[in-house]
Amino acid sequence: MPRFLSALLFGAFALSNPALAQETAPALALELNALQPADTGCRVTFLATNNLGGQLDRAAVEVAFFTSDGAIDRIVTLDFKALAEGKTKVLQFELKNSACDGIGRLLINDITACEGTGIAATACLDGLVTTTRPDIAFGV
Repeated sequence: MPRFLSALLFGAFALSNPALAQETAPALALELNALQPADTGCRVTFLATNNLGGQLDRAAVEVAFFTSDGAIDRIVTLDFKALAEGKTKVLQFELKNSACDGIGRLLINDITACEGTGIAATACLDGLVTTTRPDIAFGV
């Protein structure tokens, strides 16, 4: 009986502790880290962390950029290229002819590539976790 009780208590603790549950769940974590004015427009910086359980040979994300008043400005596919398992990678993309202060929201419209040994094509979207540092909505 003590083993059963210990297992039951550990299970309850794991379910009540989102950080513990999140660490064990396969995930592709994307953080919108910064928007910085650049000579040609706006530089968008992401942090990407592959915790899907294997090497990603290619990950590409279709992102819809909305203006601060809610209109769609553009839809672009951002190629995150290869992402090693357990590694965080910084990626920067230039949005030409776009002012950073005019961007109001980023929406993950689709994952157009999720390729790697032992990784299902749907794993990137199924395990997608988004966060943002700027005061801009970012997610699915």
